[in-house]
Amino acid sequence: MEEKKFDANSIIGFILLGAIMFWFMYTNPPEEQATEEQATEKQTNAPAFQEAKTKTLTQEAVSDSLAYAQAQQRLGNFAYSASLNVSETGTTVLENEVLKLTFSNKGAQITEALVKNYKTYNALPLYIIKDANASFNINFGTTSNRILNTKDLVFQPVLTQNGDNSILSMKLKVSEHEYLEYRYELKPDEYMIGFAVQSIGLNTVINSSNAITLDFDLKAYRHEKSMKYENQMSALYYEKEDGKIDDLSISGSDAEEETDVNWVGFKQHFFSTVLNSSTPFKTAKLSSETLFEDETIDSVFTKGYSLQAPLALNNGELNYNFDLFIGPNDYELLASYDKQLENIVDLGWGIFGWINRHAFIPLFAFLGGFISNYGLIIILMTIVVRIFMSPLVYKSYLSSAKMKVLRPEMTEINEKYPGKDNAMKRQQETMALQRKAGVSMLAGCIPALLQMPVFFALFRFFPSAIDLRQQGFLWADDLSSYDSVFKLPFNIPMYGDHVSLFPILASIAIFFYMRMSQSQQMNMQQPAQEGMPDMQKMMKMMMYFSPIMMLVFFNSYGAGLSLYYFISNLLTITIMLVIKNFIIDEDKIHAQIQENKKRPEKKKSKFRERMDEAMKQAQQQQQAQQKGKKKK
Repeated sequence: MEEKKFDANSIIGFILLGAIMFWFMYTNPPEEQATEEQATEKQTNAPAFQEAKTKTLTQEAVSDSLAYAQAQQRLGNFAYSASLNVSETGTTVLENEVLKLTFSNKGAQITEALVKNYKTYNALPLYIIKDANASFNINFGTTSNRILNTKDLVFQPVLTQNGDNSILSMKLKVSEHEYLEYRYELKPDEYMIGFAVQSIGLNTVINSSNAITLDFDLKAYRHEKSMKYENQMSALYYEKEDGKIDDLSISGSDAEEETDVNWVGFKQHFFSTVLNSSTPFKTAKLSSETLFEDETIDSVFTKGYSLQAPLALNNGELNYNFDLFIGPNDYELLASYDKQLENIVDLGWGIFGWINRHAFIPLFAFLGGFISNYGLIIILMTIVVRIFMSPLVYKSYLSSAKMKVLRPEMTEINEKYPGKDNAMKRQQETMALQRKAGVSMLAGCIPALLQMPVFFALFRFFPSAIDLRQQGFLWADDLSSYDSVFKLPFNIPMYGDHVSLFPILASIAIFFYMRMSQSQQMNMQQPAQEGMPDMQKMMKMMMYFSPIMMLVFFNSYGAGLSLYYFISNLLTITIMLVIKNFIIDEDKIHAQIQENKKRPEKKKSKFRERMDEAMKQAQQQQQAQQKGKKKK
């Protein structure tokens, strides 16, 4: 067997290999090795990271492209407007001393309208528009076969100043130079808002064969204490062809279609929203709806109003200049715009409105110029009216006194010509007696009739006077609403769930006034004749019926109106007592009548001759009929 020998070359190789390993371990510690591994890993992953980043950017681009494609699918040419990244929920505020208006980018319409200097009945800020109770929309078609509603589209707002005027331009764009614009302008201390709707460069975008329709809707918020009373004083008013003013019924629901409408006003008793157009609406569909059913149920809204009108293109473009009034129903303020808007304030028709406009409004404003308490103003105004009307009261009472003096003689005539057969003869003799004595039935009736227009004019004036709103007097905290002194635990139909004191006082005053005037009225009546109704019983019924009607219906009316009737009847009673006890002397009246009877009768007028002839013929016919009955 061969013996193994130690190989020197192998030993040298192992030594060199160990030295190399020792050097490698010395020059490459573990930490550095790890760092190199990490660096190697980063270098290895760098292309993958760049690839992921590029992939994300590409997805965003695809997403934007997809969104634009969807917008284009939905909006057609107006997809450009959607690409401007305007916030759909964004708002812009226009504000002056009396109004604060908030406009939404979506729809470019007013979403809040605050009337600054007024409060609701429960002392909250008074909003005409808030929480989507109003909508202004234009519906139109495009040449790309799409039907769009501006209330659903997002406009780009730009707010600028022109001196003291704030101007808000809101544009729905097809391109930077083609757009539909809503332009609002608010002046300092002004309730009237300038409002224009115009299109630029859209004559090839808007489809003229499709109807373009403006829709304006409003749900009227409750602002006053009595919903029933507020609803009675709220209505939709409008001016149509030839400047005629009309309105929809206040009761229930009503609708009309009118032509050539200049403005439409959504009236809420003391506040209104009015849209006036410089270009009359060729046709307009108007509607009004009562939104509450029962006074006992607390309701947010009183009425719902709606205007729907077609808009016309001018050379393929929209171009309408509007005015938008949001504010109080102050007669002088509305009249200052010279657009007949003051007719929204219901002062009564015909002679009643004329008396209010030319007498009571100036008198009320004059007294308000130096008296701050509106209860005292009503009292002073009532005194002035009663003093002015006192000559008519005197004439009426004087005629009553004359008829009272003649009453015994008229009774003798009735006894001299009894029965139905002599009815015409009695009438002739009675009229002859009155004529000789210089007494006329009309002398007592005419003064009473002349007072009626004043009565009805004031019945319309006080409920419409916004100056009385939230003005207190004595126990009444608001002269424009009822003066409740006791809350009932239940509701009485037609009366309500509260007790108002001023209507009670007015009813008592009316009762005593009618009791005093009853004897005066009976003096004016001829003695009871056979076959004639008992006037005395009828007048007694009226004496009790009128105060009850006042008590029931005025319980929910404004305290200012009840205060006026209370003071007015007290003054009338006082004037009648003064006339009766210190001015009228029945002995002198009797002597004057006897003197008049001695004078030769004046020549009959043609009217009286015709009346006498007619009565004579009637008497002859009556006698002929009676003879015919006797023969049978």
